[in-house]
Amino acid sequence: PVSHIADRRILLKKMADLNVNSAPEYKKYQTYALNVDPEQDDKATEIKLCNFSRPHMRAFHCSWWSFFIAFFIWFAIAPLLSEIKETLDLTKQQIWTSSIAGVGGTIFMRFVLGPACDKYGPRILFTVILCFASIPTALTGLVSSAAGLAVLRLFIGFAGGTFVMCQYWTSRMFTKDVVGTANALVGGWGNLGGGVTQLVMGSVLFPLFKTGMSAETAWRSVSVVPAVVAFSTGVAVWFISDDAPKGNYTDLKKHGNMPEVSAAASFRSGALNFNTWFLFVQYACCFGVELTMNNAAALYFREEFGQSTESAAAIASIFGWMNLFARGLGGYMSDKLNETMGMRGRLLVHTVCLLAEGVLVLVFANTPNLAGSIVVLVFFSIFVQAAEGTSYGIVPYVNPPCTGSIAGIVGAGGNTGAVAFGMGFRQLDYKQAFVVMGCTIIASSFLSVFIRIKGHAGLVCGQDDHAISKGTLSIPEPEVGAGEDDDEA
Repeated sequence: PVSHIADRRILLKKMADLNVNSAPEYKKYQTYALNVDPEQDDKATEIKLCNFSRPHMRAFHCSWWSFFIAFFIWFAIAPLLSEIKETLDLTKQQIWTSSIAGVGGTIFMRFVLGPACDKYGPRILFTVILCFASIPTALTGLVSSAAGLAVLRLFIGFAGGTFVMCQYWTSRMFTKDVVGTANALVGGWGNLGGGVTQLVMGSVLFPLFKTGMSAETAWRSVSVVPAVVAFSTGVAVWFISDDAPKGNYTDLKKHGNMPEVSAAASFRSGALNFNTWFLFVQYACCFGVELTMNNAAALYFREEFGQSTESAAAIASIFGWMNLFARGLGGYMSDKLNETMGMRGRLLVHTVCLLAEGVLVLVFANTPNLAGSIVVLVFFSIFVQAAEGTSYGIVPYVNPPCTGSIAGIVGAGGNTGAVAFGMGFRQLDYKQAFVVMGCTIIASSFLSVFIRIKGHAGLVCGQDDHAISKGTLSIPEPEVGAGEDDDEA
């Protein structure tokens, strides 16, 4: 009977809770270099950027650096696309098909890696994905057709899934008072890889390689450099960091301080929350825009303004360089408005950033000269990155026990947006594609009105429950008795 199964589940859950609560507390570190809140699982209440001590700041720096390298290899090929297009005699549509494949493959990975973080922790997943994605990156020189380029970029795109671990890790290490800033900084500095790779690959390494060989041989061999760095980073992260303030997930489970987590239960809980999907759409309209610009910017400035490969790559890199501070600024503003206005403050600054971003896209689309386009690009980029930062100032509040899954779903929204916008750029001319993008972003900003998180004020109504706002990021409950249903059936 259904009631018997339900009673059995409740009993097993209580037994699991009792086992975890009765186990002696395990802590890998007895003292910390940062101030922590014992009521929030020893999470740090402050961020010291020049500190590299374990576990908090080591995780912080490993998080952004690993995502930076992932982003670097993900878009290492972007500034070389004009050369590849010429060598392989590809059309604009074929180039954009490969770009869509590059961001599309990450959608699946982000959905998978979210609940996997809740179950296995971020450290091992960073290692697996970086080491795997470095292999197709090193094989870039073997591409000989449009289909081969699309498949290659599909597998390289798996590196983009590391964003989930990046955001999850800092959510596990820092309290809610500073998590918006922490998430924004590691996400922004990681995204910076998209700008640095434009400059390093297109304006430094490619010309350097080209001095001793043909242009074709240069683009076919240059990607080996970032591939080696990515593989080495993946291995290093495994040995020098920790999953959580009190230690690695394997040790916490071994000592009975953490229950075995069901990835399926975590994903289901996150996916059934409507707020997750509102943020999914809004993140499609900020991070999706950044990914699209990473693919489009160099080609746009070369084709629309007649710039060389090296010059177009340098100009395109400006968009990514804004990540140095803009995403962190968005997270910082989110935290500051949260202090005075609660969740309403976070939603307000988030909405303003999206609205300003959409308007600036329309201005960019209608700027006819190179100098003006570069100036607008700078401010356009700042609001794109800031909106990304404000997005993940909200994510840890949606349903704390399922933060990994929610971070993964929302992150997948960014790649979904990139695929959708990429289809627009594939089929339309640049101006039309930018106008569609801008109008879509403006429309998405109004979704903030519908975001209502339990215990927190909405944008236009409701009040914050301070008891809930002081809660901690808990661990998803194990889905005990999952196999009982089959037995009863």
